[in-house]
Amino acid sequence: MRVAVVAEWYPSPGDPVLGVWAHRQAVAARNAGAEVRVIALRRPIPPLTVARGLFGVPPALAPLGRWIEGARTSLRPMTLDGLEVAPVPFVAPPRPVSYGSWGYWMAPPLRRALDGLYARWRFDVLHAHCLAPAGHGAARWIRQGRAGGPAFVVSGHGPDMIHVPESSSVGRRACKAAMAAADLVLANSTWAARRCREIAARPLPARVVHLGADLRPPAISPSGGPIRLVTVAHLVARKRHDVVLRALARLDPAHRPEYLVIGDGPCRPGLERLADELGVADGVRFLGQLPNPEAVARAAACDLFVMPGVEEPFGVAFVEAMAAGLPAIGSRGEGGPEDIAAAGQGMVLVEPDDPAALAAVLDRLTVDRAELARLGAAARETVAANFTWERCGVETVAAYREALAARRTRAPTQP
Repeated sequence: MRVAVVAEWYPSPGDPVLGVWAHRQAVAARNAGAEVRVIALRRPIPPLTVARGLFGVPPALAPLGRWIEGARTSLRPMTLDGLEVAPVPFVAPPRPVSYGSWGYWMAPPLRRALDGLYARWRFDVLHAHCLAPAGHGAARWIRQGRAGGPAFVVSGHGPDMIHVPESSSVGRRACKAAMAAADLVLANSTWAARRCREIAARPLPARVVHLGADLRPPAISPSGGPIRLVTVAHLVARKRHDVVLRALARLDPAHRPEYLVIGDGPCRPGLERLADELGVADGVRFLGQLPNPEAVARAAACDLFVMPGVEEPFGVAFVEAMAAGLPAIGSRGEGGPEDIAAAGQGMVLVEPDDPAALAAVLDRLTVDRAELARLGAAARETVAANFTWERCGVETVAAYREALAARRTRAPTQP
């Protein structure tokens, strides 16, 4: 079975963390028996945050230089973990006002890339990550085909389901168009499947395939040392790092755990100021963005993963930490944490945006180390039984076969 993967969010030399979950799923499908090639959509236009920096003080030119170097390297074809990754550049207006329409801007260069790939490597399945814009752009190519062409699978992940349909009527139509052209919609959680059906407003061929993690030996914490908390995530508001800091401020300073923050983003300066204002800065370390293997290894050496974020349809960081024997704390009512908690022990749910509730859990687990160890062992067992990349690969290939069977029974699509 030959599979062409299309993704806007995909790792590159300039940003090896971007969309690493899409890459890991592609590798998992390859390991489960599929032949996989990747088309990575790249937008070689600086974001507004970088462009605005040009009008600031001279040091603001540094982010532009870093962006230019990253963009230059991301436009080179590459092989990543044995997968061929072909970059396809496209232009589009600024993201905040137009993201839902980007599928239209992607469509012409993507069509040329897919035409060329299909002519020399006739793939059986086209798998696009995110309903819009990449899913919408790929759907436009599918709709120009005839019966007998490749099956089309589109994955719903996060912002594509939460914000894009609500930001504009164009974005909602783009999401609907992607799902209307799909032989199968993949969702990363049961909540995501429900959300896709809600957007489509009709019966939908959807299947839940959870993303995964690599099992690794649990790290041995030094006995008697302070408990170490860790969060691995972009420093954006929805991840709620501020809630963790406020919870830490409520704990007894004599027993307050250390807190490792792995990731970077626009909220970092504000979070560093907040840690100082709350009097917890001495125990908080901001490590910035690290390559995924290093981030996972640094997190695995801690004792407890905490990310009480919102808008979490899944959250690979949770299962990566649990795979190393760390219990994880997430927000109640979020798709990923709810699915993980339903699968087994090791995921602790707290009310969102409630520092007091989080502080109570942290206080209990940092005092009762035996319970912390028990939950960590249970967390690893939960991942081993439900959330490995091997299982994700097998289920992804099964989904491709299901889409192929559905494609054979579908009427020819019209331009």
